[in-house]
Amino acid sequence: MQTILHVDMDAFFASVEQRDHPEWRGKPVIVGADPHQRGVVSTCSYEARKFGVHSAMPSREAYRRCPHGIFVSGHMSRYREASEQVFAIFERFSPVIEPVSIDEAFIDVSGALCLFGDAVEIAKRIRQAIRDEVQLTASIGVAGNKFLAKLGSEAAKPDGLFVVPEEPSDRLAWLGKLPIGALWGVGKTTETTLLRYGYRTVKDIREAPFETLRQILGEHAATQLLALARGEDNRQVETVYEEKSLSREHTFLEDCSDRSAIRTVLTALVEDVGRRLRKRHLYASVGKLKLRWKDFSTISRQAPFETAVCDDFAMKHLAYRLFDQEPLIQPVRLIGFGIGGLNPTRTTQMTLFADGSDSDAAHQEKRERLCQALDALNARFKPHPRD
Repeated sequence: MQTILHVDMDAFFASVEQRDHPEWRGKPVIVGADPHQRGVVSTCSYEARKFGVHSAMPSREAYRRCPHGIFVSGHMSRYREASEQVFAIFERFSPVIEPVSIDEAFIDVSGALCLFGDAVEIAKRIRQAIRDEVQLTASIGVAGNKFLAKLGSEAAKPDGLFVVPEEPSDRLAWLGKLPIGALWGVGKTTETTLLRYGYRTVKDIREAPFETLRQILGEHAATQLLALARGEDNRQVETVYEEKSLSREHTFLEDCSDRSAIRTVLTALVEDVGRRLRKRHLYASVGKLKLRWKDFSTISRQAPFETAVCDDFAMKHLAYRLFDQEPLIQPVRLIGFGIGGLNPTRTTQMTLFADGSDSDAAHQEKRERLCQALDALNARFKPHPRD
């Protein structure tokens, strides 16, 4: 049997700011975009949440709800430093750690129980170490699988510890009272659909006939939701995190209809993504363009590279092609560029036009070396705090 902890730092970015600025403790701290410019809230302290502020809310709306809040653009280097300290604490208790984000992880402590006591004792020791050494708080859920451990940490927030009941009947009773939105895979659209059919709690899903759910959601989703509603999740804690994509977005201060200006921003986004890709020693096989119009509707376009790439020249060529093919039906609010299909080795897409000649390979390697040289110069004279 597995014993899994889900550790989630409490309002992480905002808590780091309050730790580093003691005068802000107990006050509403909002990390994200400037409240008088376009952008969203990254996270906020619990004091700000009392006013209805939450992550992904436009910063202007956050200011309207909490004008006395302390707005901070953020200090990623400090957040990374704190995260590294926290993960170092995890490693004292188990090597089986799956990072979910900079402030969240699953830890399989099944093999550590004989060394440190039961899972509750390990969770207590982790929380105390984080408090003593990093001066931050964390909430931890303890359960027999990842899904239930995640629900446990949510129930523990803020600054708490929750053990999901081990007795099956007690576990099902606890789980059954939760709203359907607690089930992984139930987003706003699915939730609206299920509510329309009268399903409101996890118990309602668990007791629903499979055929009925299959007709509403499809076979795969119905099977998954029924398993989760019974508290079943057979996924293992994955210690190797494989980065599948990289992206960067830009929100214009004012909606933009100038194609040349938008293209200039796109160039900068591609260069940033390319630099990060090369720093990870990876190659990309797919490029993606994202456009958000004035009315907030969003489109995305993507295309494969003929050969997996890591140089800016190939990525710009694809980005420009996708952008130039798209008519500007409205002023642009946001533009983004991303890459996917990341791999540590180069793979080739066989096309009618790629002959795979040595000259082609040499030309591509030359472009890659040029980009790497520029990366080195930029690293020396123009630090990039995003890394």
